[in-house]
Amino acid sequence: MTTPAYPAARAVAPEVHAHFAQHAAEARRRGQNNVAATPDAVTIEAIIDAAFWASLRREESYVPKISLAFVSPNSADHPLVFERPLKLDPGALAKVAPAVERPGIHLGVWPARDDGGALSVWGTIRAIPPLCMVVEVAAPGLLVVKHHRGDEAGKFVNVAVIEGDQIKVVDERASSLPDCPPLLTSLLGFDSPATWVDSVNVLVQLAVSMRAHGRGGSLLVVPDASETWQESIVRPIPYAVVPAFAELAQLSRETPDASRKRAWREAVQRTVNAVAGLTAVDGAAIVTTGFELLAFGAKIARRKGAAQVEQVTMTEPIVGGTAALMNPSQLGGTRHLSAAQFVHDQRDAVALVASQDGRFTVFAWSPCEGMVHAHRVEALLL
Repeated sequence: MTTPAYPAARAVAPEVHAHFAQHAAEARRRGQNNVAATPDAVTIEAIIDAAFWASLRREESYVPKISLAFVSPNSADHPLVFERPLKLDPGALAKVAPAVERPGIHLGVWPARDDGGALSVWGTIRAIPPLCMVVEVAAPGLLVVKHHRGDEAGKFVNVAVIEGDQIKVVDERASSLPDCPPLLTSLLGFDSPATWVDSVNVLVQLAVSMRAHGRGGSLLVVPDASETWQESIVRPIPYAVVPAFAELAQLSRETPDASRKRAWREAVQRTVNAVAGLTAVDGAAIVTTGFELLAFGAKIARRKGAAQVEQVTMTEPIVGGTAALMNPSQLGGTRHLSAAQFVHDQRDAVALVASQDGRFTVFAWSPCEGMVHAHRVEALLL
């Protein structure tokens, strides 16, 4: 095959191009001139097509894990440039994948000067400019189109998720809906600039880490200095933490100077992973809004005198998505049902639930709807 042959690539390319063109134009109007070049729809289609077919290859029995960035070697800081560029070909991508599978390393893609402008892989890059289009292979047949948000923490904004013949384009307008939780706004990438470790972004990191361990889990976020959450928990708690584990809380309040910022970030990430790992234990982990860990392995029970939650509204922040009313058990198993009940009874709390299959749901009380709102956000966490 010499031309793109993956129908989903052709279908999604115009929408992806429109996203990057719009945001690049807005960035330049704001005086931000260091944004990456915007690929046209044909280029986007070719990169997605090559990434998809490469994801189905095997190199010595390993699944290729690659990240393709559309960026010129001339606009890269400290690029690793190949003497002979590689063709943007599934076989070539699969062969080089073992060298670039670690996080933060991208294969640079750009039109070759000496090959009629055909796209080629010129080398590798670690630091990419804002609004640089990245196509990442997350799993066989599962691709994520994203871009760098431009902050120093290296955060990305997901634009589209493509799995086989399913296309999910992230809906930027979802952040303006009534009762949109700050966590969802941050995941969408359209919140106002904030510190890397502000309270919302710590929740984002916890969500990503919860999903990454692959065992499924629940995390309940309850108000500081509140005891009412205990009315919805079976006592005694198997793994209550006394005194509360406060390392993450302390780190989140620090403002390190430039000389120790990297070490501080690494400490935050290690602590986030330690806390998120506790969600793999049967039951729920419980943290305060200030990130003090109170317990894990906690069993959720309906609060005395409270009605059983029968219905929640479920939305997913993707273009064309519509709200659906359903029983929380339809979202998953016991974890989802108990998390929905907890938020129904403790309306100032939020529950994060990861499924073993990778689905991720944020439960929050919606005053506008007068019921629990389930936000499906796995498309934003890949």
